[in-house]
Amino acid sequence: MPTQELSGTTALVTGASRGFGRAIALALAKHGAHVVGVARDRARLEELHAQLGDTFTPVSADATDPVVAGQLLDKHRPRTLVLNAGAAPLTRPVHRQTWQTFSRNWEVDVQHVFNWTREALLLPLEPGSVVIAFSSAAAVNGSPLSGGYAGAKATIRFIASYGAAESGRNALGITFTSVLPQLTPETDLGAAGVAAYAARQGVDIPAFLDGFGRTLTPEQVGTAIAGIATGPGDDRDAYLLTAAGLGPVQ
Repeated sequence: MPTQELSGTTALVTGASRGFGRAIALALAKHGAHVVGVARDRARLEELHAQLGDTFTPVSADATDPVVAGQLLDKHRPRTLVLNAGAAPLTRPVHRQTWQTFSRNWEVDVQHVFNWTREALLLPLEPGSVVIAFSSAAAVNGSPLSGGYAGAKATIRFIASYGAAESGRNALGITFTSVLPQLTPETDLGAAGVAAYAARQGVDIPAFLDGFGRTLTPEQVGTAIAGIATGPGDDRDAYLLTAAGLGPVQ
């Protein structure tokens, strides 16, 4: 039987229709939460609804819309808020980007985290709530084939830390943190990145992945996020996320 540490609480996950977001929704539901999943892909959300039944509420919406953020937080008051939505970057070197392609992850990923963080603080969410924003290991290592992706993900980490500081200054009792998952071929976005970087190095994909050790899976990500949501927390501002689990950011 699954544990029920989140029984009676609501979790809201953006980008819930596929990849990490879908796995996170499944893991949080397993731990007893009622999960509100937000994504633009209605069909995939309905597939997840069919699997989880009444423990899942699908919301087909654009997570970057500040009105959506405000309305859904007002309505659902989640104890756990996972900000996972993001755009797939164009995998080209910098001189083959346009400003529009280069800035895509700022317009989507960063704007979405900013809007939801702002609304979580303004509402505010209840004391004891947890806000988890998805950054990336690229925020530390760089991402020369992904335009502004690495900088956008670094900014997401900063926004989460700013949210934590404001929660503390105003005694709100909301925990803010960010996670930095390792590049993995187990998602559509990651598979495109792995293929591009392997080609850049002139090696095949298995040889490229040898340098990463074990491959991070969506299921491992879901388990890790559920652990943050159910655990007492250690006030860490960010976690590196690999197949070995959560660790400090170097």
